[in-house]
Parts: sequence; C-alpha cells; structure tokens
Amino acid sequence: QDRLVESGGGLVQPGGSLRLSCAASGFNFDLYSMGWFRRAPGKASELVAAITSNADNSYYTDSVKGRFAIARDNDLNTLYLEMKDLEPENTALYSCAKGQGPLISLAPHRYPAWGQGTQVTVTS
Repeated sequence: QDRLVESGGGLVQPGGSLRLSCAASGFNFDLYSMGWFRRAPGKASELVAAITSNADNSYYTDSVKGRFAIARDNDLNTLYLEMKDLEPENTALYSCAKGQGPLISLAPHRYPAWGQGTQVTVTS
C-alpha cells in the first residue's frame, strides 16, 4: 500500500527557509514522478513543483520559480522541497503525491496517492 509521510513544516518569518521531506513506502519509488501540492485556506490545491522518476526534469509553478527546489533521493525513497525567501502567500498545507508514471503530470487527478500534509505558516 502506498504510503507518503511529510515532515519539515513549521512557522517561519517572511524571508525564511524551510526544507520539506516526504518519506515514501509501499511502492517502487524510483518508477514514479512525484509532486508537491499545497492548499491554502479557501483555495483549491495547487501543484507547486513536480519531478520525473529519474529527476531529469522538473516543473515549478511560476510564483515559486527561483525560490523553491524539488529534489529526490531514490536510494532513500525520499522527496524534498527546499523553500527559501518564503512569503506569507506561501502559507498552506503542503502535501506530496505520487504520480501515475515516470513523467510529470500537472493534473491533480493524475496523482493517485497523497500524504496527509505538513503545515507551512509564514508570518511575522
């Protein structure tokens, strides 16, 4: 059974940094693309970043380009999201999700397994 467990969220001041981790189990991690989604209060889930199964390609939503970096360690079955220069608008519940195959998809319904999420709050 697919299992995804996020960690690393917390309370941070504007301009600060956080590193999110997602520990995966129950499937062959290195065969699937992975994504980080976020849901802010009153808003729909948004794909923040995604990465192919072998990490040769990645995607970022425009608002985080240059500030966020997605990475994966297929030996450790772990996905990461490095976030810097955080802004209050980045406050959300961040969840990792398993793709349907090795390539990136932008549609949430193409991610069949999701973690419970880790809260990121950016406030002064």
